[in-house]
Amino acid sequence: MRIDLHAHSTASDGTDTPAELVRNAAAAGLDVVALTDHDTTRGYAEAMAAVPEGLTLVTGAELSCRVDGVSMHMLAYLFDPEEPTLLAERELVRDDRVPRAQGMVAKLNGLGVPVTWEQVERIAGGGSVGRPHVATALVELGVVPTVSDAFTEEWLADGGRAFVEKHETDPFEAIRLVKAAGGVTVFAHPGASKRGRTVPEAAIAEMAAAGLDGIEVEHMDHDEETRARLRGLAGELGLLTTGSSDYHGSRKTCVLGEYVTDPEVYGEITRRATGAFPVPGTGGA
Repeated sequence: MRIDLHAHSTASDGTDTPAELVRNAAAAGLDVVALTDHDTTRGYAEAMAAVPEGLTLVTGAELSCRVDGVSMHMLAYLFDPEEPTLLAERELVRDDRVPRAQGMVAKLNGLGVPVTWEQVERIAGGGSVGRPHVATALVELGVVPTVSDAFTEEWLADGGRAFVEKHETDPFEAIRLVKAAGGVTVFAHPGASKRGRTVPEAAIAEMAAAGLDGIEVEHMDHDEETRARLRGLAGELGLLTTGSSDYHGSRKTCVLGEYVTDPEVYGEITRRATGAFPVPGTGGA
């Protein structure tokens, strides 16, 4: 089985619609793909209706969190999307994305970059607006060559010249909320140091004690040394280890299935989840 547990659609900052995402996942030879848009489940219905035969869809989300001043992302799988407390927290985070992006546009204008809010809105296309949309605007304007090049201290990285903070959930609260909604939690790309400061291992150990299920190890932003370190840490803490592409369509260079999750780990994730179940493909719409 080929299992990719981290992919984005136009419901947040990917360029594939949810239907295109599941069709492209099947075409890439995947058996399982997870839809994990940022702080939203708005792509679920379209993706579920389009899952091709032979592919299984795992519903999820990538939650924006912050601990000790460091931003981090928490992948949540197979939770009840209608559980009211987790739903309210996701909406709080998502609603804060608009003024945050507008603040980044204002800072960029102050730096002499002629980006506009209308341009960012157009790029977001109704999805959950985030830094990648602002970064895409910088690419369109020729300020940086790629989206990744916008995530530097010069521009949009944490603490960068045009960075603006947003509401982010405490990860211990995120773990509690996801668990209460029947879901499973995995710390996304914990060693992605080129994105900015990373969460200390001591804090990951505290999260494990609080119920964190796993950490994402196989990821494009982790070199082999980082992967080996994270595998060792997971072993010490009794955490599951996943692998994923973090696919964003044409917005990033990663491709579906570039990194995958062990079938036994996937089986354990589905065993632990009680809020929702994987959706087997029936041919799609």
